[in-house]
Amino acid sequence: MPTVKIDYANGKKIPTAKALPMSLTFQPTDTIADVKKDINRHFPRFPVTRQRLSLASKEVLHDERTIGSLTDNVTLFLKDLGPQISWRTVYMVEYAGPLLVAPLFYHCPQLYGKGAFKHSEMQTLVYSMVMLHYLKREFETVFVHRFSHATMPAFNIIKNSAHYWLLSGLLLCGSTFAPWYSAANLSGTLRDNSLYLKGLTAVWAFAELSNLICHITLRNLRPAGTRQRAIPYGYGFNSISCPNYTFETLAWTTVLALTWDPAVAIFLVVGTVQMVFWAIKKHKNYKKEFGKEYPKRWVMFPFIF
Repeated sequence: MPTVKIDYANGKKIPTAKALPMSLTFQPTDTIADVKKDINRHFPRFPVTRQRLSLASKEVLHDERTIGSLTDNVTLFLKDLGPQISWRTVYMVEYAGPLLVAPLFYHCPQLYGKGAFKHSEMQTLVYSMVMLHYLKREFETVFVHRFSHATMPAFNIIKNSAHYWLLSGLLLCGSTFAPWYSAANLSGTLRDNSLYLKGLTAVWAFAELSNLICHITLRNLRPAGTRQRAIPYGYGFNSISCPNYTFETLAWTTVLALTWDPAVAIFLVVGTVQMVFWAIKKHKNYKKEFGKEYPKRWVMFPFIF
């Protein structure tokens, strides 16, 4: 049976795994995940989620890699990733921000230092959109998304949550639900026009439903508990690599068209720029992994790039 030597990465000792180097024996069909479990068995205070194993070449070994694919008596280098938190938990916390902040601004006009006022139809629509959007995100996090990585550094939850709690929660909601967009102030304007509001609401609903369909398509490509990747086809994907980002951008562009609010514009621009970077990276990964098999597609915006 193959023998695997475990040693510290870069010679950096791990306080909760002091008895290294050590040698372990496995079956050829065992995986890196099994190695991590065995390390945890020897060092119960060093959980699997904090472990990263790599070769001398610095190649990081994924959990599904088999021991038989490595040379016998290979040395694997162990690194402590630090405190970890699950991606699912991070997403739940991120999206909870606007769900908590939006009702405060909408239902508590005293936060603006003024008395009660009648919300405009536009404000009521945007409030419903914000709540439904993030409830949909929470639903997708629990029932739809499958994550290629189980955890991330725990500290990153602060950075990741800032976009939603600050830009979407405090900035967007705080401005959109303010008295300056009240029914009295918007009376007789385009943002008070029923046909205009209904048309944009229809576009928003189309974008949100399309985004959900794309997420379900991506989910069905990856069997549970694996990192398996495949070329996505079907609704949206036949011409665009990342249509879920396309529809996400369309949804928030609709909110901007409803409000004409600079705060919404800031949130839209920041979010779109981030999604563009993600889309470019995913498009390149698709082309690198699948080569000529990957069809010619736009990255995110049809006829633009």
